[in-house]
Amino acid sequence: MKHITRSAFFVALAMSAPSHAQTGDTTPAANEVPHGKSSAAVTPVASLSYTPDLAYGAYQRGYYVTAFKEAMVRIKANEQDAPAMTLIGQLYSEGLTVKRDPAEAARWFKLASDRGDRQATFQLAVAALEGGGIPKDKTYAKQLFEKAAAQGHPGALYNLGVMAVENNGVAPDFVKAADLFRRAALGGDADAAYSLGVLYKQGKGVAHDDKQAAEWLKRAADDHNVAGMVEYAIMLFNGDRIERDETAGAHMMLKAAARNNPVAQNRIARILVAGRGLPKDMIEAMKWHLLARSSGLKDAWLDSQLASLSSQEKQGVDEALRRYVANQ
Repeated sequence: MKHITRSAFFVALAMSAPSHAQTGDTTPAANEVPHGKSSAAVTPVASLSYTPDLAYGAYQRGYYVTAFKEAMVRIKANEQDAPAMTLIGQLYSEGLTVKRDPAEAARWFKLASDRGDRQATFQLAVAALEGGGIPKDKTYAKQLFEKAAAQGHPGALYNLGVMAVENNGVAPDFVKAADLFRRAALGGDADAAYSLGVLYKQGKGVAHDDKQAAEWLKRAADDHNVAGMVEYAIMLFNGDRIERDETAGAHMMLKAAARNNPVAQNRIARILVAGRGLPKDMIEAMKWHLLARSSGLKDAWLDSQLASLSSQEKQGVDEALRRYVANQ
């Protein structure tokens, strides 16, 4: 389990935007070309009602210059506009339309956090945890995560769960971790759903329950958590306390492999050699094997399968590898 270092998206930014934000010009700045969506942008929590936000809307569409300008207009009109401050912080954090500046990002997150924005508090906690723009301070990070968690931030709850497992190097508090992961998962955090599934599978902090493990791992997999995909695919393929479905398991493992997970690449290579769940395909199998091996995951049996290929088949593997790498 790892601490969240990605941006989880600031729901508050899209909530209850000041009325003046609705009257601005939605036209992007002159000659502004939309960029691809930032990894920070995800779907808002459905249970929270919100008012459309021009600044955040521009951010979502990749018009970062417009997003920056709209947010600054809002802050000038209302010095307490925490969601707009959070957006400015995010733009500095990611280096979008402004030079990436972790210290400036942290300054804006602090301003927004002091005004009650839970996403800003979460982002500031991550900065403190990693030393991003402010001094590294795990104690301060935990305090901030607790503040954001009290406001129901799923990512903060998840991170507190990870901290409970780490427990400053002493005996892990799996009971506390399981409770925090559950609350985070119910709030939509896929990492937490995966972590809770693992705890059920291992019987740590909760009673061992493969059925519960499968349910939480499936939730994580459905939300595109790669580790969850791998674990749930294995359960499907083997029929571990759930109905066995080799085809569904193989397809899910293939999706995880395509996301460059070495374990998934190794498993799908074996599946394709055996022709179980998917048609046998030695060229694709060896492509995935070599990708996994390049990441340090060795497999002597698959090496022997590779050695048995004809020169023409090995050439096909090389071509498949080149195509895959070119498309990444």
